[in-house]
Amino acid sequence: MAGSNAVSEPIWNSEDAPDSVVLGPVGWVLVALRGVPLALLVFGGLAVLVLIRLFEYPLFGVRRPITPFIPQFVCRNAFRILGIGFRTSGELMRQRGAVVANHTSWLDIFALNARKRVYFVSKAEVAKWPVIGWLARATGTVFIERDRKKAKEQTKVFEARLKAGHKLLFFPEGTSTDGLRILPFKTTLFAAFFADELREFMYVQPVTVIFHAPNGQPERFYGWWGEMDFGPHLIKTLGARRQGSVELIYHAPAKVSDFEDRKALAAHCEEAVRHAHSLARLEK
Repeated sequence: MAGSNAVSEPIWNSEDAPDSVVLGPVGWVLVALRGVPLALLVFGGLAVLVLIRLFEYPLFGVRRPITPFIPQFVCRNAFRILGIGFRTSGELMRQRGAVVANHTSWLDIFALNARKRVYFVSKAEVAKWPVIGWLARATGTVFIERDRKKAKEQTKVFEARLKAGHKLLFFPEGTSTDGLRILPFKTTLFAAFFADELREFMYVQPVTVIFHAPNGQPERFYGWWGEMDFGPHLIKTLGARRQGSVELIYHAPAKVSDFEDRKALAAHCEEAVRHAHSLARLEK
């Protein structure tokens, strides 16, 4: 199922049915030519990560001075294998804190990891998913439960990870879309940033993720939403004769203590992401 955010209550659905996946002989050849090296890259990288983590954890605990470079290497090269263009603009945040971005596809995870070493925040259920849950746990994903009784406990987890220098990444829309719109940012997770333990040192950097479809394909080509299955979407992406590109725009980090409350901070981040997304779509 599309959409993997921690607070993905209702998933977004388009009024129009997803585009059908039709691959000719050439498309299936491309699926093999891209899929095999991509699988070797991902699972080979995972094996190396797990091996290094066996030594890294006893020495550094929650800190991960070595292993985050492995997912970044894997994600950068995944786009090379897929043939999808990748470009970014804006400065990376140097302060401690979190990153928030709009959510279009499982490809977001590759894109956001390719430029910046981040740790995703996801709903607890994802940890139990086959393969994806295993990958998420191995790469340091923070799993949280939608239970107010555990809010204080989860804030302590955030605090430990942030103070260790980890950049935590949230998708505040709470669900993925077709990439043609920005949904209102949910304020729930922003509340944790205002805890006394975090507020004074924490920053939040908004990032706009924009997918540009291949020539001749629908603009929502890379979108993955609603009840769309992962397998067909992966095959469509692997088998595309022409590929498009993904663009990341990093906005100025916002200091949490400069904002009155979670709603004000969420609105600020949403406006930055929405404005850049709208401009990029107008330029097409």
